[in-house]
Amino acid sequence: MATVTQMKCACDNCLCVVSVADAVMKDDKAYCGEACANGHPAGQGCGHTGCTCDA
Repeated sequence: MATVTQMKCACDNCLCVVSVADAVMKDDKAYCGEACANGHPAGQGCGHTGCTCDA
């Protein structure tokens, strides 16, 4: 059985792949950072290069 160590950020608009060990967990979903985990409350993006998930 394989162990998942990386997965796509749970934010629909986010392109990031996050390490499960480093992910921000919320509602049993893995996010690449607080902005994505909190639903971008101030319209800010995750800040990772090349990602435009600030909508």
